[in-house]
Amino acid sequence: MALPKISDYALPKAKDIAAPRAPWRPDPSRMALLVHDMQRYFCAAYGPDSSLLQTVTRNIAAVTAAARKAGIPVFYTAQKGDQFRPDRGLQADLWGPGMRAIAEHQEIIAPLTPQPGDIVLVKHRYSAFQRSNLADLMRARGRDQLAIAGIYAHIGCLATATEAFQRDIQPFAVIDAQADFNRQRHEMAMDWISACSGVPVATDALLAAIAGGA
Repeated sequence: MALPKISDYALPKAKDIAAPRAPWRPDPSRMALLVHDMQRYFCAAYGPDSSLLQTVTRNIAAVTAAARKAGIPVFYTAQKGDQFRPDRGLQADLWGPGMRAIAEHQEIIAPLTPQPGDIVLVKHRYSAFQRSNLADLMRARGRDQLAIAGIYAHIGCLATATEAFQRDIQPFAVIDAQADFNRQRHEMAMDWISACSGVPVATDALLAAIAGGA
């Protein structure tokens, strides 16, 4: 039930993903950014020398820096360790007890440390919207688009994009600022979002949209 050991793979590019059904374009005046589950416990599955994780981390760092400069709200999700078993719910059946309440598990990795003004949400389920006030915080800031970066693409990132769509929030999955268990699952997540709930977008394209609207 533990997380797998994840080997490096070539990140998909925009050309590898099916064209989205939705016509939406990133708009910095409407957007919030979510950095999803980039905690040491989850990142450790990639190993200390993972070039995949290094690339994804660089891309997330670039997007967060641009978002802060443009006044785009930056949200993080972070689970708590030593979760009460009934509170952890069905996730324990699939993934075991999860992380412990220690810094080596709970901390967001150093290159992506939240900055003053960022908002860290306690993560309870796959979707960042579950048992959180993310939707209310976005609404209060006049935001109805959500760019999603982080891990894992086919689990929490996909679930968050799906729920965003169902809440009439336009989701943008940042293709090369997400990582997954393998290339197949990564592409599956991007293709599903493209077909059913949102718009996959490359880091460079999102940075250009932020710079153009800032």
